[in-house]
Amino acid sequence: MGIPLLYPWANRLGETRFELAGREIDLKLAGLPLSHDDAGLPIHGLLAGAAGWRVERHEATGDGGVLRASFDFAAQPLLLEAFPFPHTLAIEATLRGATLRIETTVGADRGSKVPVAFGFHPYLQLPGTPRAQWQLEAPVSGLLELDGRMLPTGARRPGAIEPGALGERTLDDAFLAPASGEPFALSDDKRRIELRMGEGYPFGQVYAPGDDDVVAFEPMTAPTNALVSGEDLPVVAAGAKLAASFEISVAAV
Repeated sequence: MGIPLLYPWANRLGETRFELAGREIDLKLAGLPLSHDDAGLPIHGLLAGAAGWRVERHEATGDGGVLRASFDFAAQPLLLEAFPFPHTLAIEATLRGATLRIETTVGADRGSKVPVAFGFHPYLQLPGTPRAQWQLEAPVSGLLELDGRMLPTGARRPGAIEPGALGERTLDDAFLAPASGEPFALSDDKRRIELRMGEGYPFGQVYAPGDDDVVAFEPMTAPTNALVSGEDLPVVAAGAKLAASFEISVAAV
């Protein structure tokens, strides 16, 4: 899976029919294939495997490379039925040495405002080291309480994810991103992977399933289900832009 983009929403939605920014949304009427979680909730957006991306820049640099691609949402009739906010989406991935920076820009350039609730799932591994020995650091600044469907209740509380060996722990926790920009980290005795959430990502999720040797530190522009609940939902005004970025770096220890 690598680092998939979840767009226009990350994680789950509590409903398939709802009002959003003054418009009626009915995902079932849009005729698009939806992914669902075990509870039957639509999950991870509409762009998985979508055609229509346009490569604008792809070149090597002295210590890495740059890839920039754009997606014209306004040119996709089925997508507009499900998310009726014409706009342009762009992603620029820049590799400098051992650091990858991914910047995503939503441009409300088609006369419409655009609600923003996307995120990424960077799946991280430490090959050659047993999962139980992976060292986890997740400096969250607060936890979002979740209901039985893994949707935020609206309540927040102080909380922490205990650093140290992952062991047999499983995690699927929603959080407020560290205000200071402290890194999330996964390490062993050979290397350390750090992820830093930059501008535009005040929320996230830590995911460590018990049935797969992966950990995801997930940058999110809004809480899970924000398109339905409206909670902390950014809306880009017509003619404006929103940019969000995060970085992943790898170093020997």
